[in-house]
Amino acid sequence: MSQKDLLLDDFKPKPRLSVKTTEVLTPRFPVIDAHNHLQDPFGGGWDKKPLSQLLDILDAAQVRMYVDLDGGWGEDILYRHLDYFKAPAPERFMVFGGVDWSKWAEMGNGFGEWAAERLRIQAARGAQGLKIWKPFGLHVKDDEGELAKIDDRRLDPIWQTAGELGLPVLIHVADPVAFFDPLDPSNERWDELHAHPDWQFPSPPYPSFMSIMNGLANLVANHPQTTFIGAHVGCYSENLEWVGALLDRCPNFYVDPSARISELGRQPYSARRFFLKYSDRILFGTDAGADLDYYRLCYRFYETDDEYFNYGLSEIPGQGRWNIYGLYLPDDVLKKFYYDNAARVLLKQK
Repeated sequence: MSQKDLLLDDFKPKPRLSVKTTEVLTPRFPVIDAHNHLQDPFGGGWDKKPLSQLLDILDAAQVRMYVDLDGGWGEDILYRHLDYFKAPAPERFMVFGGVDWSKWAEMGNGFGEWAAERLRIQAARGAQGLKIWKPFGLHVKDDEGELAKIDDRRLDPIWQTAGELGLPVLIHVADPVAFFDPLDPSNERWDELHAHPDWQFPSPPYPSFMSIMNGLANLVANHPQTTFIGAHVGCYSENLEWVGALLDRCPNFYVDPSARISELGRQPYSARRFFLKYSDRILFGTDAGADLDYYRLCYRFYETDDEYFNYGLSEIPGQGRWNIYGLYLPDDVLKKFYYDNAARVLLKQK
């Protein structure tokens, strides 16, 4: 095979840098994982395995509490997870509920009130938060068949009820910016999008990325009494200045960096400044399941000054062909980020 015929799948360069590798087996402080899952809605999950096996992994990773967002896939999953995980180990798990958007066509203009009442019922049953998945803003349609806007005022009862009940809303409304770009040779997610073509959201027919993000900003601003946690660095990890501006504008807004060490680690100076400035507003999360190796990779990223290392566990990382640099966060920031912020926001501990 000639050099010009090399397939991208076969291109696996090995860095020749001589840099240190720091093994971080446990975090410097105990951890609350504020963004994770216990069941793939399309397959099996931890509810098919012994609970003791899961707890052993969390103990090894020093994860004191694990937030399961899969209750947002439906009340049947929510109640099963409350019974299987929360009931026998209430101090180790939080389970979030969700909204059944499929009922909007049936409920018409009363959908917002109906969904708010369902949230009350979920909370009475044990749900401790509300998870909003990314179909909201991309696929969810109202009773007239129109794509719902993130800041649709007909949905205000949902967000108001979450605020009244003290339930945080962990919201994911947009994927990486490149998922909205043309799929051409300039797209940095070319590998990933060819492997998952259903992850591409070109506009049209989908809304533009910024229209979704501006809708999120309006939603958060419209409901100052409700706590919102923007998943994946506020859904815009490529632009920390924009996320920071929303944090400045809305004290009810928080973010988690789950599944985005790939983005943060290629802008280490900006990311470190972001963590230092907003040290009270960022909650640790991984979005990778109960995976001990991935927890240790994240601890290495946040705690060390290691340079140019793989942000994934596979030879070619899944989100793009680049490496990352550690943030080397100071202890006072790590302690808040790993545990204290989530304890305050989720558990209402001072």
